[in-house]
Amino acid sequence: SIVSSTDAAAVFSILRSKNLALRENLRPTLEFESGSNDPMAYVMTIACLTLVINQDEGLLSIIPFFLQQMVLGGLAGLGFGKLSKIVINKIRLGFDGLYPVLMIALMFITFSATDFVGGNGFLAIYICAVYLGNQDLIHKKTIIRMYDGLAWLMQIVLFLTLGLLVFPTRILPVMGIGILISLFLILVARPVGVLISLIFFRMKLRRRFYIAWVGLRGAAPIVFATYPLLAGIDKAGMIFNIVFFISVTSVLIQGTTLSLVAKWLNVDLPEEAKILTPTDELLAENPKTAMKEIEITAQCYAVDKKVVELGFPKNAIIAMIKRNGNYVVPNGATKIEPRDTLIVLSDT
Repeated sequence: SIVSSTDAAAVFSILRSKNLALRENLRPTLEFESGSNDPMAYVMTIACLTLVINQDEGLLSIIPFFLQQMVLGGLAGLGFGKLSKIVINKIRLGFDGLYPVLMIALMFITFSATDFVGGNGFLAIYICAVYLGNQDLIHKKTIIRMYDGLAWLMQIVLFLTLGLLVFPTRILPVMGIGILISLFLILVARPVGVLISLIFFRMKLRRRFYIAWVGLRGAAPIVFATYPLLAGIDKAGMIFNIVFFISVTSVLIQGTTLSLVAKWLNVDLPEEAKILTPTDELLAENPKTAMKEIEITAQCYAVDKKVVELGFPKNAIIAMIKRNGNYVVPNGATKIEPRDTLIVLSDT
């Protein structure tokens, strides 16, 4: 259960650092799978620890716990996602930089409230973030940029902390069993699991094999390996060392060969055909080569609507608004008024 989770941070980081573009919907599938299996791994780890500590309980005793975690976590995530969208778009803050802070506060509330009622906080916050990522939000670009930097900071802190818990002399005795488990996960467990999971989907076999190969174990399994240490169960130190070795082996073997395997299985896109994900498009500063002025009449649909409510195409932005002889730099909360002139920049 500890090593069942693929590490979302490792998958995202490697795919973006290698600028690896994949055919059709492979990349969103991989990122969704990597991000969504952490809650399940958390539930499985907690359930197994409960069975080890309370050996008089049977396997059936964890079923109510599992259902409670998944159902409450899913409902809370969707509910807090919709509530967060309303809060972010309706509240008026004095500075753009406060919106990422507001988002962090909402995420803490989502996790804490879900955990308080007995749901899975990891699942709730993931569903909440997925929902918000597909909505029109005020200062969305600022929020994503801030979270991109925060994600790197958290990865640095996480690996630094985990590194302080590792003693190389204790890794050497478990290298043999670590290699066997790692090879079993890479060559047997992951491929079998992927093939069974995708049995009802129409997907070419080589794409299934590539999904099976991108099963990187990173920091997430190492974090889950600290749970037995905190619980004080027997041989928890050995479990932690084995999991650490498996994670390092996975990153070294699978992480360094993602591009090679993609080319070998012919699932990568040629350089000129690479497609950016919505997040990459939002973060990339592509040159704007077309400019157009749009006059707003009193009968126009956009009057009295906020910029974020206009449903503007993703490849166009309102750079400035000419209003009463002055130029206004708009944000998502800016309302359109009659006789405004919108200066729109768009990609051609």
